[in-house]
Amino acid sequence: MCFDCLAMNRRKFLSFSAAGVAASGLIGFGARPVMASGGTSLSPDEALAKLKAGNAKYVAAPELCEANLKANRAEVAKGQQPWATILGCADSRTAPEMLFGGVGLGELFVARNAGNMADITTLGAIEYGVEHLGSPLLVVMGHSRCGAVSAACDVVAKGAKLEGPIKAMVDPIVPAAQAMQGKAGDFVDNTVRESAKRTAGQVVANSKIVAEHVHHGKLKVVTAYYNLDTGVVEFTA
Repeated sequence: MCFDCLAMNRRKFLSFSAAGVAASGLIGFGARPVMASGGTSLSPDEALAKLKAGNAKYVAAPELCEANLKANRAEVAKGQQPWATILGCADSRTAPEMLFGGVGLGELFVARNAGNMADITTLGAIEYGVEHLGSPLLVVMGHSRCGAVSAACDVVAKGAKLEGPIKAMVDPIVPAAQAMQGKAGDFVDNTVRESAKRTAGQVVANSKIVAEHVHHGKLKVVTAYYNLDTGVVEFTA
């Protein structure tokens, strides 16, 4: 089924997940929060709850509707105040805007690359989202059957040889694969989770801006694992 797309504007479109957030006493998912100067009014915990509610909506009723994107575009054209920053994989199956319930333009600040790694340009984007846009939440999200992580596992377990830019892309994931080799459970899945954890730690360690915002309670950094088969995003602090 679809959600009565014919007369749906953006506010009504987002309101379908309001129940999940309202249960926690938070701002309704359909109502765009009143913006504080320099960013959203949502706290880090409220932003995380909003992502969880959006993913629950995606899992329960993933049909896409025709939202009023024209009005949405006009609303955010002159400025953005995203309430979460997502560092995700470039994999075509993992678009955060869809996985978190069909959020509108201007709500998520997203950086994506193969293996969801924090290289220098990605770290700069994260700092921009935190410092200049006021995003209170950073999520480093890996996913099942990640090709970049699988390649790193092959390097460790099978001695696979990579060349050029692909080697440079995979090399930062290899330490996580080495740490997970021989552990109980699926090698690739374990490495996906470990790599996301390490990347989150590296972001905080390598960015004074991120570290200061975390220290002052303005930013929460969490990791997540997206299951391609179930659609569920698991969060880990």
